[in-house]
Amino acid sequence: MSESTELESRRFPVPEQLAARANVGPEVYEEASRDRLAFWARQAERLTWEQTWDQVLDWTNPPFAKWFVGGRLNVAYNCVDRHVEAGHGEQVAYHWEGEPGDRRTITYAQLKDEVCKAANALLELGVQAGDRVAVYMPMIPETVIAMLACARIGAVHMVVFGGFSADALASRLDDSGAVLVITADGGYRRGAASALKPAVDDAVSRSGAVRNVVVVKRTEQDVDWTEGRDLWWHDVVDRQSTEHTPEAFDAEHPLYIMYTSGTTAKPKGIMHTSGGYLTQVAWTHWAVFDLQPDTDVFWTAADVGWVTGHSYIVYGPLANRATSVMYEGTPETPHRGRWFEIIDRYEVSILYTAPTVIRTFMKWGEDIPAEFDLSSLRVLGSVGEPINPEAWLWYHEHIGGGRCPVMDTWWQTETGAHMITPLPGVTTLKPGSAQTPLPGISAKVVDDEGNELGDDTTGLLVLTEPWPAMLRTIWGDDDRYVDTYWSRFGREVYFAGDGAKKDADGDIWLLGRVDDVMNVSGHRISTTEVESSLVAHPTVAEAAVVGASDPTTGQGIVAFVILRGDAEQLGREDSGDDLVQQLRQHVAKDIGPIAKPRQIMVVQELPKTRSGKIMRRLLRDVAEDRELGDVTTLTDSSVMSLIKDKLPATSSSDD
Repeated sequence: MSESTELESRRFPVPEQLAARANVGPEVYEEASRDRLAFWARQAERLTWEQTWDQVLDWTNPPFAKWFVGGRLNVAYNCVDRHVEAGHGEQVAYHWEGEPGDRRTITYAQLKDEVCKAANALLELGVQAGDRVAVYMPMIPETVIAMLACARIGAVHMVVFGGFSADALASRLDDSGAVLVITADGGYRRGAASALKPAVDDAVSRSGAVRNVVVVKRTEQDVDWTEGRDLWWHDVVDRQSTEHTPEAFDAEHPLYIMYTSGTTAKPKGIMHTSGGYLTQVAWTHWAVFDLQPDTDVFWTAADVGWVTGHSYIVYGPLANRATSVMYEGTPETPHRGRWFEIIDRYEVSILYTAPTVIRTFMKWGEDIPAEFDLSSLRVLGSVGEPINPEAWLWYHEHIGGGRCPVMDTWWQTETGAHMITPLPGVTTLKPGSAQTPLPGISAKVVDDEGNELGDDTTGLLVLTEPWPAMLRTIWGDDDRYVDTYWSRFGREVYFAGDGAKKDADGDIWLLGRVDDVMNVSGHRISTTEVESSLVAHPTVAEAAVVGASDPTTGQGIVAFVILRGDAEQLGREDSGDDLVQQLRQHVAKDIGPIAKPRQIMVVQELPKTRSGKIMRRLLRDVAEDRELGDVTTLTDSSVMSLIKDKLPATSSSDD
């Protein structure tokens, strides 16, 4: 049995103590299969509605779904006010920590006051229900407050990740027609103040719709100021009343737009609405993480600028009255133990992060988490990309102490909430597998013609029934919505764009984007499979694999690897060529000769966005010797120059 297959074959049963008192038991699958719509209606009843719905789902005009038709609610009220009214005002909503070490603790009562003040400020500035408000902010509490203030008055927020360029911001302002921008002078990143206001000034100068820019003072940097347009947050918000009566909006009222960036095409404005979205993010957060609101401390270690932050830093946790941690900076500032220090300080019990971060911790070594008390952790989560078995096992052992179940969650910006994932009190876990569609979700693996495949097969992942948190359209472009997601297999089948395999038990393993499935001599090989094989080798900490054009095989496999501590020096020496050959042979033995990488490049870093995602398109540019695409979203754009300089010395295609 190969090494990576052996890792995949390990099983981790449900901890008995957790199973005995978990929020969700095995009966939930049967409940949902008996009556899917009744199941979702019961989850919607966990929220507070001003007016109950007449119809759970209107699917008469697919793919345009309407959930909880006729229902009315206020999202911000559900996230804040109702908890205060129920006597939980003194419970901590957020333990916030800035990268320099400054801290704030915000209770639900305090959060309610701040959201009311911000809502009143927006109204004073002429923002109305349905208007779009852009939020371009660092990871500070005012970011959450701004989002909730928009939701409270029915404005549609459009959060733009603070790492995006002025060009990216300008295109989103233009497409959404935003009338207001909320930003900050800057934020802290890698130990230094990083400016935000200059990008806003540049972007707004190209937008005809923006009337005002509201600026939070975070870093005390000098900023250019446009009188009459620019306003300090503390001037316009702090003087407002803490009283504001929330208005109920239709369940289908737009809550937010989130743009997914394309490499060449215009970014897509994914639109999510209120009732269905909040229902599914609240239920999945409660069920998948087994949240106990009176005792747990929950940390989604991501940025609010991405959908993970929207669903599992803001709306899901607040709807469930969770106490959350929110951190501004990077894992290695001022030292590589910063995250573990935070877990120790706040006694975090649930941690949710990305595989690429876990692999970075693997590279740094197990000694670092061992220096801190992580015994408060009881559930772990993984998000953003398929997690390879080696990283799963390391996460489970060295961060979770061998006792914490790992929830490997598959979902997308478009799905809004978790879709395929284990449940901590139910599922016997398989490292590297997302395993089973959640109750109420219909996910299948099909062939190129849309025929459902049986067990032990590989194909394409599709969703065959609508779900509450689904995107409703692409902002301003219904035709593109249909063409992008609902055209390949018909208007009632959502094509996720991901490849997947079903194992002999029928469990699902995600293989990454279909455009990350390489075609080598007619064989379909997933980049994820090759990456998992490489990381299973004891010298490799992290790997990224791309397909590059090859005149003989159609595509050749090119791998970029970061070595673990002791092996790093080897990769710099002449004997590094021997190591490259070892790795190529390892993959050939593990997966098959057809999967042997044409080239392996030993690098010090991989190009990553500030959310931790590896930018494989840039690696593809390197592998095919093309001019690099946009690098503005990278944490460190100089990484690409270092990789290009390394290419001749560390690649090998000799057998």
